Amino acid sequence: MEDKKWDLLALASIPLMMTLGNSMFIPVLPLIEHEINITSFQSSLIISVYSITAILCIPVSGYLSDKWGRKKIMVPSLLMVAAGGAVSAFASWQLDQPYLLILLGRIVQGVGSAGAFPVVLPTVGDMFKQEEQVSRGLGIIETANTLGKVLSPIIGALLAVLVWYMPFMSVPVLSMISVFLVWFLVKVPRTKQKEDKSFSVFLTGIKKTFLFNGRWLCTVFFIGGILMFVLFGVLFHLSSLLEDQYHLKGYIKGLLLAVPLLFLCSTSYLSGKLIGENRQKMRGFILIGAALTTVSLVFVREDMTLLWLLTLLSSASIGIGLALPCLDALITEGIEKEERGLVTSFYSSMRFAGVAAGPPITALLMKHQSSVIYFVLATASLLIIAAAFVGIRPSKTSQSP
Repeated sequence: MEDKKWDLLALASIPLMMTLGNSMFIPVLPLIEHEINITSFQSSLIISVYSITAILCIPVSGYLSDKWGRKKIMVPSLLMVAAGGAVSAFASWQLDQPYLLILLGRIVQGVGSAGAFPVVLPTVGDMFKQEEQVSRGLGIIETANTLGKVLSPIIGALLAVLVWYMPFMSVPVLSMISVFLVWFLVKVPRTKQKEDKSFSVFLTGIKKTFLFNGRWLCTVFFIGGILMFVLFGVLFHLSSLLEDQYHLKGYIKGLLLAVPLLFLCSTSYLSGKLIGENRQKMRGFILIGAALTTVSLVFVREDMTLLWLLTLLSSASIGIGLALPCLDALITEGIEKEERGLVTSFYSSMRFAGVAAGPPITALLMKHQSSVIYFVLATASLLIIAAAFVGIRPSKTSQSP
């Protein structure tokens, strides 16, 4: 892996920058609501429209990356993210009623993001021949993704201290950093697939892949979506709770939001290093992680101290961190290179679906007590255990999960 360290660094910048460019808005949503006079549901759409747009565009970017090449999709996509960020930044800075134009900019960002992070996963799979190296590489990518989640509430809160729309202005800068790193450092190996392969032949290959692997693929898609739904539901509610119930704002709020995410980041890194190419271990980590998340969320109560709340949410984040690198490895190592881009794009779409659903559903549930919110999230985590038991059953001899 030593000869690919700079490639991995550049690729890891994409999930890091993309996560910063999205999750940094979570701690400042209450401030945005106040500044432009919108409801909590409307503010949640700033997160959700980005994700919904990405969901619709990811399969297209996955197919095009298989056909034209990974780097040829990633660089223009990152430029589009920068353009969308510039639109939202201009609207928030110059307009008295900026909400609709902010959403338009976020939609453009969503289109660009569809060809950024989702294409990173198959790119890592293309770079290495040994499955253990792929798992380690994906662990680094997932760690960068979760590191972005750790840093985003802190950076978002600090930027908002300067002026409320500064997080919007940072998006083009972050995107351009990734553009330069990918352009100069990433050397993607060519796959054996010919560029003139017809769509009908390509589609036949995809159908064959799902025919033989549909059970475990759909299970991994489902689990990825649920994990993101739980994570972003927790973060959205915690952000509001810190401000409304504990009266914490600014960088202090950002630091406390980062605590559960720091545990998630550390666990993701360790999980990626430990699983290797052992699919039985991957399944075990998913089950243990889902169980830990479920139990932790069940015990969250509205009247508990902040210390206990952060302890339980950090425990739940450890569970999520255990599972995520295992899903990445299963989906990347279990699919042939020729179809890897499109198949991993379906997985990324489900993760974005979870990101999109988490904040608005949590906002609607916030009309009830906190225990109701966390009961719903714990139930969703419990579904992961059932899905993994039924849908992921790797044998010791088969390469398929």
